[in-house]
Amino acid sequence: MESSYLFSIGHGNKSIAEFIAELAQFDIQYLIDIRSKPYSKFYPWFNHYELKHAISETHQITYAYMGDVLGGLPKEDCGCYTDGKVDYSKLAQMDFFQKGLQRLVNAHQQGYKTCIMCSESDPCMCHRTKLIGEELRKFGITLQHIYRTKDGRVMLISQAQAMANVLNNDGRKTDLFHQDEEINLTSRKQYV
Repeated sequence: MESSYLFSIGHGNKSIAEFIAELAQFDIQYLIDIRSKPYSKFYPWFNHYELKHAISETHQITYAYMGDVLGGLPKEDCGCYTDGKVDYSKLAQMDFFQKGLQRLVNAHQQGYKTCIMCSESDPCMCHRTKLIGEELRKFGITLQHIYRTKDGRVMLISQAQAMANVLNNDGRKTDLFHQDEEINLTSRKQYV
């Protein structure tokens, strides 16, 4: 099995020390912030500048912002919304998204330990699983999701397992290879 160099993580309500420890556990070199709005009202240590400083100055992890191309909430006029929700199949076809995705593919091919980051701690609730992880599969790349359990253990959840959880939570049959039915994945909430 090919080694994975692409990971995902959600900051949730973690302390900055917990967050950095999780990145260090997997020797992450690059943290790619894919939040459409790189700020946190309740956890200011995850605001763009504070986070960039914390990980780069003290832990030698390079921070890059790509929420403008890989974020889960694109501009309303991009044609990616259906019934007010972000339609991930439409978003995946956008040139800006494909260019951002290609940057992740290139990082993987070059062997950089790269982790995409969003807000949601549970990868099953986030576009990093339902959109980015699924699109990376088309390149033969398995996204590994860094996840902290309720009892504090840090573990990896494979993209296949995360998608099985998404499908089971939505009441759909589990088909890890998605060959028998077309799956229309969207954001959880309505935004427009």
